[in-house]
Amino acid sequence: MDAVGVIKLLKYARVIQEFAKLKGISLGEAMDLFYHSTTFQLLQEGIADLHCRSDLYLADELMMEYP
Repeated sequence: MDAVGVIKLLKYARVIQEFAKLKGISLGEAMDLFYHSTTFQLLQEGIADLHCRSDLYLADELMMEYP
């Protein structure tokens, strides 16, 4: 895996952790929701430079997807 791939995975891990805290769910549940979310799809596609947004911003986006 290249450096960019590792950086993406670390970003995802931080977002999942923040999302789990905000939603009050386990990391496993948060991971499942994250990898099935529109936010994840947009991150993968590089839409709107979402990868440049803060972890909290992305966790908030997930909160809007999964109220």
